[in-house]
Amino acid sequence: MSLLNQTKQTLRKYGLRLRKGLGQNLLIDDDVLGKIVEAASLAKDDLVLEIGPGLGVLTKRLASLARKVIAVEVDSALVRLLGRELRDYKNVEIIEADILKTDLSKLLPPSSPKLKVVANLPYYITTPVIIHLLEKRDLLENMIIMIQKEVGERIIASPGGKDYGSLSILVQYYAIPELITPVSSSSFIPRPKVDSSVIKLKIADAPRVKVDDEKLFFRVVRGAFGKRRKMLPNALSGAGFDKEKIVDLLSRMGLDPKQRGETLSIREFAALSNLLSPIADQET
Repeated sequence: MSLLNQTKQTLRKYGLRLRKGLGQNLLIDDDVLGKIVEAASLAKDDLVLEIGPGLGVLTKRLASLARKVIAVEVDSALVRLLGRELRDYKNVEIIEADILKTDLSKLLPPSSPKLKVVANLPYYITTPVIIHLLEKRDLLENMIIMIQKEVGERIIASPGGKDYGSLSILVQYYAIPELITPVSSSSFIPRPKVDSSVIKLKIADAPRVKVDDEKLFFRVVRGAFGKRRKMLPNALSGAGFDKEKIVDLLSRMGLDPKQRGETLSIREFAALSNLLSPIADQET
């Protein structure tokens, strides 16, 4: 039976209606499902956190390869369905919760390995969930996430491109992103209006660049991209930095003060924030 027919049959069996307000779109492409499982690179001792398990199709495949799967689902109707569909999978724990309100550290048993995350993220909470997970990066080994194509392009973007921005730098500061596969909107029911991508984020052992003050670093990044059309000194002056000092520091770095934020690499942002650090300390 095809995954599409299997999905429709399960929905009919439980009389379930998908909730548009929760961004529920079910994957019906078996090829994409296989690529997600392959990208997760699971071993028998692995602990998996699955966010948005849907009808449990992917959950079963993950559970057959890993030591344990913790499936977090916010929809109580789906939680009840999963309880029945996965009752024979003793290594699956289903938790009814909002992932954004979940303390990941409390999901881990003592002396457990780092989590491997597999997630099909609703478009409307994609960025908040990614940030939430990165804040707990010490607990994670990697993430395989299904996200809106547009967001995936922003995550893997390089300096100079139209998709490059603060999200690119935030993710690339903590992780190494990789595009696993593009996913057509026809791979879901109901069919969303946009295409998706499967992205792998391998958590780096340490931040990708050395910065003296992370809070200042991200303040500089947000300021630089807050006004994309403005030259860097003007954009950063709008974020509370002294324009003349920014011009001076950019010149010292060998950069043209007329550049825009989207042209700076993550290393150049790190260098700029490190030069700003002693000045910022004097001003506070």
